[in-house]
Amino acid sequence: MSSASPTSSLLPHKTPVRAILLLAAAGFASQAQVRVTDSLLPQIAADFQTTVGVAAIVLTTYAVTHGTIQFVVGPVADRFGKYRTVAVACVLAAVLVALCGMAASLPQLALARLATGAVAGWVIPVSMAYVGDVTPADRLQPILARYASGYILGQLFGQAAGGVLGDLFGWRNVFFALGGMFAIAAAGLIFELASNSQTRASDWAGKSKRGFFADYAVVLANPFARMIVVVAFVEGAVAWGAFAYIGANLHLRFGLSFTLVGLTVACFGVGGLIYASSVRLLVYRLGDIGLIVGGALIITAAYVSLSVGTVWWLAPFAVTTIGLGFYMFHNTLQTKATQMTPQARGTAVAMFSSALYFGQTAGVAVGAVVIDRLGAKPLFLGTALAFPALAIWLAHKLKQSRPRD
Repeated sequence: MSSASPTSSLLPHKTPVRAILLLAAAGFASQAQVRVTDSLLPQIAADFQTTVGVAAIVLTTYAVTHGTIQFVVGPVADRFGKYRTVAVACVLAAVLVALCGMAASLPQLALARLATGAVAGWVIPVSMAYVGDVTPADRLQPILARYASGYILGQLFGQAAGGVLGDLFGWRNVFFALGGMFAIAAAGLIFELASNSQTRASDWAGKSKRGFFADYAVVLANPFARMIVVVAFVEGAVAWGAFAYIGANLHLRFGLSFTLVGLTVACFGVGGLIYASSVRLLVYRLGDIGLIVGGALIITAAYVSLSVGTVWWLAPFAVTTIGLGFYMFHNTLQTKATQMTPQARGTAVAMFSSALYFGQTAGVAVGAVVIDRLGAKPLFLGTALAFPALAIWLAHKLKQSRPRD
């Protein structure tokens, strides 16, 4: 279990930078293999002779297990050690991601992605909980943003690799390469476990005497925590329900090569890196409410551009803007998730991640129906309306939750 307070005397005197960097490398591998399917989707559909909407099962099956596994991720990581848990997950993910490249049919690939989600789903939420354990509250958002740089780079690489490497070597070899990245990350984490005693502790504040399900009761008893979990579900549905189909739309609408599709979709990561590099200034100038509302409005402008734009080269700018706006919104929400119940931090962050991926599953499934029947424009415009509505509601709730003078 994590400490009851991020300023607890049991926090390490110095933030373990190398340990966090290795977790960021694991996050790189994890997000690369998640987002690679955004760009590979048209190739997978063509190879298995089906539509993009049907091939999107590889997205939804992954998201189902990634979300479901969170019900055990938090309590297990709190009890057996967050760092150790991430290392084991990376070893298993290295094998399962490689198996995706061996699938002989779409159902086999969907099954392999189902299994991959069950192990890769441990990496980022448990890592974030570890960072929350070892970082004082007043430094948490900037340090989380720097940790997030690792998985943002993974998103960028995964989305670009899906197009560029898929064009050059085929989608199967992309999965083999990503499995190798997981293996490298696992080796680094295992070395750190062997050489750094801080990473071998099961928690920073001693063992909890609560039962397995009691951790969930602690989180769910907190009204603020329940609200954050609900917002995470809606965010996942709105954000990824449309984004997953940007690459396919560009390919079908403008005839872009898979390489250009991959590079364009990868601009999402560029927007994330812009956020990570300017997070201190943005937090200082805008505050939590400004980041949430401003990020949503930026996303709205970008999706309107994707809907009405008549030339393909507007898309990289729009996707970069979506990345910036998303991380302005998401990193603020994510920081709240690490702080909402510090006495059960691993469980709280895992519930947050679970809600996010269940939302993604729902959003991608609905998006598949919309894009196959109505096309991309209604999907993109719906997202342009939904994000600011969510942001305004969340901003109102955050203002209500602040203590009054």
